[in-house]
Amino acid sequence: MTSTDNRPDARSVHRYEAPDYLSRYRSRRGGDKAPESAAPPSPEAPPEGDNTPLYLRRFRERGSAAADTATVEYDGKTFTPALAEASRGKEVAAPVERRASEKIVCEISIIRHGITQGYSTDAGLTPMGGWQAHRRGHELARRFDAGDSVRLVCADTNRARQTADQLYNGVTDGLEMWGIEAEITRPEPIPELRNFGVWTPDGLRDVTSAFRQYQATNETLERLAVGDRPRWLVEIDRFYRTQLGGADPIQEWLTIPMMYFEPPAMCVRRFWRGFHRLITESTQEDGSLTHRRILAATHSGPMRAFATWAHGYDPGEPLNTEEIRVKVREGGRSAFVSYRNRVTEVNVPPPDEFPQWEETGEA
Repeated sequence: MTSTDNRPDARSVHRYEAPDYLSRYRSRRGGDKAPESAAPPSPEAPPEGDNTPLYLRRFRERGSAAADTATVEYDGKTFTPALAEASRGKEVAAPVERRASEKIVCEISIIRHGITQGYSTDAGLTPMGGWQAHRRGHELARRFDAGDSVRLVCADTNRARQTADQLYNGVTDGLEMWGIEAEITRPEPIPELRNFGVWTPDGLRDVTSAFRQYQATNETLERLAVGDRPRWLVEIDRFYRTQLGGADPIQEWLTIPMMYFEPPAMCVRRFWRGFHRLITESTQEDGSLTHRRILAATHSGPMRAFATWAHGYDPGEPLNTEEIRVKVREGGRSAFVSYRNRVTEVNVPPPDEFPQWEETGEA
């Protein structure tokens, strides 16, 4: 029997070079240098602990590289496979023939502000609220088409303005990420999107601003212990006690006549006046619109009144950054309003039609 020390090297007997997997293993481990005839270490070497087969890794890398550069055309639109993957959902889309007959000229997204620091003052968003608005803007960017021009407006409160700022950041990040050539304007506060108002001795005030005045006036009355509380103070006190008790003050506003609060129907008309104005400002000489999409950051009360008017029932309080989608049809006389899985076609109130409710004293 021959000694094992004199046995020829098994590598030299069975093959003249190290297997490729062994060369790459030695290269990673920093062990023996592979023979010159051996293939150089593959740059595709998997990280340590990755047992994925080489063919599968190469297939995935080719797919990833193709996804970064390839585009797909469908129904006259161009998009990347990555955008298609990120946009997957359970949406039930109308047939192409139906969409053409609808003749949508402008799409409006009414968006509630993100989580705020509080309602006892005109506070801004919390970090979570800012993140919510940025994420919503990033999601909205997926809907835009190449060549779209988006107008961004908001209510003139800190929480609505900050929401609009983060929507802008999210949309611009999303457009760059998905490779969509679209434009969006900087946020612009407009008066029509304000929260519902409360009548006070100083005039109509936003409900948050009225609450600050309520606190100051109520404190004075309690400290001096003289005089009766004015009726507007009694009504707003009832409204906020409902909220502090854990109930729904917006439902109370929607269903109970309140003498010093702006009625829900007035908020709906005010919203429509603002949308009419924005559409008119965007209308060009040939009838086309420079801004076919509008993003409107506002407050939950008027949004809920808008949805209740459109659907005929109260769908409930919108979540932070939840949206109501309004698709205005050609001519501006009708629109589709969608909120929480329900779509209703509505007749749009004309901007110059405003009923006079005051009594004239005539027989």
